[in-house]
Amino acid sequence: MRVSRFYSNQGDAFPPIDFVDGMNVVLAEIRLPQNRSRDTHNLGKSTLGRLLDFGFLAGRDPKFFLFKYPDRFEGYTFFLEIELHDGTYVTVRRSVANHSRIAFKKHQLSKQDFSELADHAWDHWDVAFDRAREILDSLLDWRALKPWPYRKGLGYFLRSQEDFREVFQLRRFQNAHSDWKPFLAHLLGFDGELIGSHYRAEDRLKTLRQTEETVQSELGGTVIETGKVEGLLLLKQNEAANKQALLDAFDFRAGDRAATSALIEEIDQSTARLNGRRYTLQANRKKIELSLKEDQILFDPADARELFAQAGVLFEGQIKKDFEQLLAFNKAITDERRGYLLEEREEIDVELAAINAELNALGQRRSETLRFLTDTDSFAKYRQLSSELVVLKADITTLERQRSHLHRLQELRAEIRAAEAEMGQLQSRVEADVEAQQFDPASKFSRIRLFFSEVIEKVLSRKALLNVYVNKLGHLEFQADILDESGNTTSAADGHTYRKLLCVAFDLAVLRGHLQEKFPRFAYHDGVLESLDDRKKENLIAVLRAHADLGIQAIITLIDSDLPARVTADSPIFDDEEIIRILHDEGEAGRLFRVPAW
Repeated sequence: MRVSRFYSNQGDAFPPIDFVDGMNVVLAEIRLPQNRSRDTHNLGKSTLGRLLDFGFLAGRDPKFFLFKYPDRFEGYTFFLEIELHDGTYVTVRRSVANHSRIAFKKHQLSKQDFSELADHAWDHWDVAFDRAREILDSLLDWRALKPWPYRKGLGYFLRSQEDFREVFQLRRFQNAHSDWKPFLAHLLGFDGELIGSHYRAEDRLKTLRQTEETVQSELGGTVIETGKVEGLLLLKQNEAANKQALLDAFDFRAGDRAATSALIEEIDQSTARLNGRRYTLQANRKKIELSLKEDQILFDPADARELFAQAGVLFEGQIKKDFEQLLAFNKAITDERRGYLLEEREEIDVELAAINAELNALGQRRSETLRFLTDTDSFAKYRQLSSELVVLKADITTLERQRSHLHRLQELRAEIRAAEAEMGQLQSRVEADVEAQQFDPASKFSRIRLFFSEVIEKVLSRKALLNVYVNKLGHLEFQADILDESGNTTSAADGHTYRKLLCVAFDLAVLRGHLQEKFPRFAYHDGVLESLDDRKKENLIAVLRAHADLGIQAIITLIDSDLPARVTADSPIFDDEEIIRILHDEGEAGRLFRVPAW
């Protein structure tokens, strides 16, 4: 499939451009000396690719000059004639003013002019934009791209200056990697559907984990056991049912019995137990107080000295020293024992405070229960039971909501485990597929890899490596590098000139790798010779011609200053039939659109 012709309904302002099967050159000549030092010349050299894209039904871009200057271009209608695989042709009609309504015409002969064809003579007329893309997809029949539509990879074969920034990620591929990497993998001979499945599984896992966090936050961020919630819910439901039965029967005898039983078996027993414990603690505390008093040392050596003096006994010397040592020893033991006693008294005080608080609560409950038993007003009891039932039902609702969240959390975690397992399996399959394609010298990827290196070697006399590998997340990474004499990667590909050359090599290699399939047969490259030295320019032109001989239509644009220096009028590098349009800076007649510059 090749581009055959591009024309408009205003032939004087935009003359038809007829393409040939092999090399197609749009040459811009800078004839005025004052313009040779300028970077841009507004001749329209870079515009042709955008116009071809418009003919291939690109979406409306308000920055595109056709829509940016409607007062100048709304009267234009463009026609793109395309050669199909069976040797027939289809012409796509698209106007600027009514750009979302398309017409199609199939025909046997090329270089037709349907600018004045009546509406009814078109095979499809006034077709809505989305439907028009479907029709063109069907007519082009680029089966090697399926299941992706024809426009998915069109940017590799309509390379603008902006698309030379990256070899693999086109300007139109600004979305997530999951949008274009599976397609690129498919172009290179890998299982694109498998890679797409891995991205979809990853997105699903991410969504599940986000949902898990949401459900966990609804549970208050705490870990609650499902069994505990189920048990509490069962008890609450049973208690609520009993109270409801009492209310329905308007009979409070059972309620009285239950209150009495609670009073006797629970409140009184608990009170007696706590009182007994309080008595024990208080007794222990009293003993500690006595021990603290008994531990005081009442002997004073000064008093003993005075007493001995009165008795006529000498207290100085060894007797006094022995008493002081004995006192020091006893004081050390007493201090240690006193510390233990104080610590034990503090613990007893804490426990006594807790017991007193619990006894107060039991006393309050005892008082309320006795009030219920002694209340002879049935309606008061009814109101109390009703109030208790409301609280119970609120608790039940809360527990049921927690149970629902817990069940959903369990389901989510099971789904997360399944999704993680699926991710692992898909990653293993992706790795196996990449390994299989790389190890097979007859695989499509291996052939494209060789074609890619061949282009670089013929232009630069250096080899290049096209590499694809799986990163730790299971995603494909694509690399294109220029190698040194030892086969090591260099930084040459980081420069704009060599990166552009890598883009051209990649596009040609992909086209050549699909020559035996229903696939595009053309490649448009804007400013392809810029910044190369003369020898490399000649090498690249030779490479493009060689691919044209294989059946790949080459469309390039360049300025005459980018031509190799040896080119003269007597020895041109391009044949006359290869130059499809000459542009120049000597007035409007030299522009792509022969109108004043905009």
